[in-house]
Amino acid sequence: MPRIGMTAIAFACGHNAGRSQMAAAFARALAPPGIKVVSGGVSPAREVNPVVVAAMAEKGIDISGERPRRLTPDEAASADYLITMGCSPDEACPAGYRGDARDWALSDPKGKPIEEVRKIRNEVEARVRALVDEIRARNGHRGSKAA
Repeated sequence: MPRIGMTAIAFACGHNAGRSQMAAAFARALAPPGIKVVSGGVSPAREVNPVVVAAMAEKGIDISGERPRRLTPDEAASADYLITMGCSPDEACPAGYRGDARDWALSDPKGKPIEEVRKIRNEVEARVRALVDEIRARNGHRGSKAA
């Protein structure tokens, strides 16, 4: 069960170059104080997908300075919510995890045109909003950073 005031969300995808970067950025923008957000990949890419960077900029969120990274076993294992996208929870955290593991079946934006990446971005945003609302309700958080 999530800890009140100390909730941790870990977003993981294959390369940490698209979906998990978008999810983490939306969560940071939307979550109330007391929510720790990390993202990482199973096999990190060299850079964040530039089309993803452009799509997020359209929403006023700059992820141009982010770099793909591996999600550490400790980060995944200590997350209250482990959200995977394109990799299994066992791949993201082979050591196991104590929290709520969910897989969001989302298309990989790699190689897709901006029109398709916008659709993926919008789906990521909707799912993150729902997750943040769920956490806020469960933990008694009031308000949010963004509407």
